[in-house]
Amino acid sequence: MIKKSNFKRCALLTGAVFACANVFATDKSVHNPDATNSETIMHVWSWNFPEIARNMKNIADAGFTMLQTSPVQGCYFPEGSGKKIFDDNRVEGNWYYYYQPTNWKIGSPILGTREEMVAMMDSAAKYGVKVLVDVLPNHTAVDISSVSPEFFEAVGGRDKMFHSNGLTLIRDYSDREQCTLWEMGGLPDVNTENPLFQKYFLDFINDLLSIGVKGFRYDTAKHIGVHSDPVDTASGVTENDFWDVMTGRKPVLDTNLALPADSLFIYGEILQDRNVPELEYAEYMGQTASTYGYILREMLEKRSADGVDILNWHHSVAPEYLVSWVESHDTYANAHESAHLTDDQIRTGWVFLTARQNATPLFFSRPAGSTRESYWGNNVLGARGNDEFMHPEVVAVNKFRRAVAGEKESVEIANDGTVLLVNRGDKGAALINLAVKKQKIELPTTLPNGKYKDAVYKRSFKVKNGKLTGTVEPEQTYIIYAGNN
Repeated sequence: MIKKSNFKRCALLTGAVFACANVFATDKSVHNPDATNSETIMHVWSWNFPEIARNMKNIADAGFTMLQTSPVQGCYFPEGSGKKIFDDNRVEGNWYYYYQPTNWKIGSPILGTREEMVAMMDSAAKYGVKVLVDVLPNHTAVDISSVSPEFFEAVGGRDKMFHSNGLTLIRDYSDREQCTLWEMGGLPDVNTENPLFQKYFLDFINDLLSIGVKGFRYDTAKHIGVHSDPVDTASGVTENDFWDVMTGRKPVLDTNLALPADSLFIYGEILQDRNVPELEYAEYMGQTASTYGYILREMLEKRSADGVDILNWHHSVAPEYLVSWVESHDTYANAHESAHLTDDQIRTGWVFLTARQNATPLFFSRPAGSTRESYWGNNVLGARGNDEFMHPEVVAVNKFRRAVAGEKESVEIANDGTVLLVNRGDKGAALINLAVKKQKIELPTTLPNGKYKDAVYKRSFKVKNGKLTGTVEPEQTYIIYAGNN
């Protein structure tokens, strides 16, 4: 039997769980206008540990403060796989095998061994890059027979592994009972409220923390219930306390989170939809601004912000608690909804997003050699992605974001929507031309009067009487600092 539990509001941790904003409000739905975010995340999607380590200096030099790995635990790995990011014939491997756990121990047949991860962590520490790990407690591999016997034993046997309807396919994602307790996309739904599982998974989290991991992305987080969601009493569950345990609010079987949650960067993949209790999730973690990503891509497809509401974050949670993106690995690799956008379009979107005051932007590393006709490019699993993360415009805006931390934004949009200007107080501004044509611009700015050269192309601009004027090249962006003339 499944029942509704009473909502229990937990006391907030000092500084909040989502430790990326400078100032936090108690009510996560209310934006604090003084809050700014200065971090940037590079998603080294499908890169293996040695490849990440070899490129750590490049990542740091590109201005990224954090990187996010693909899942690092044991995963489904049929014989012959591990070669290609995607194989239509499902013989030489597929990226989504990452997301089919067979145990929760450090060491992946795709990313590498625990020892290789430790070496990668040493490199990250050397260059001052924080490492986030994509973790996925919600489900196991589709092929249950591939799951480790040690995992069955750890959770008290196979009959304790899944929710009572954990092998029943979700039909309505807006139904919270189905969303949190049934099978998502063929992936068997783990009984995340089983104390034995919580202990097993928390040991994995604590092991990651022991080697220097600084935070986590919780995959399919909205499929793990909060207190207001239905409780699977048929599985012997009395409350939905998974998030309380994983954020250190309560121990499980005498085990607690090894570090204070407010010292970590924790966010959940909580894709926006009807009936998702976003504010309740916000008590525990930051969240993905998935709707905003869709809005940004709409702007990029039109090459204009005209008629597109790009200033509103389209979320019930204040933007200082959000992780944002132009595209994610899912929008690129799953439904290909963003894969048709050119690298130039993605880059203009990234500069606009990263120049803004709030949310923490995530940069998805597309496969090396990828084109708009061949999304998988060189199609080598574990290899480094393309060079876009080192593009001068990407590097410039990443560094700009930190340089103007604490400065409030004002966003100006040209009449036809093709040129955007993000002013950050009187310290600097980012200028973005979405159009495929050269244009003269005149936009309001908070920069002092004077002549300027941008940080990337040394192009000249002028500010007089609160107006920025100059010429911008097709699909090009410019970073302007006060005093840089």
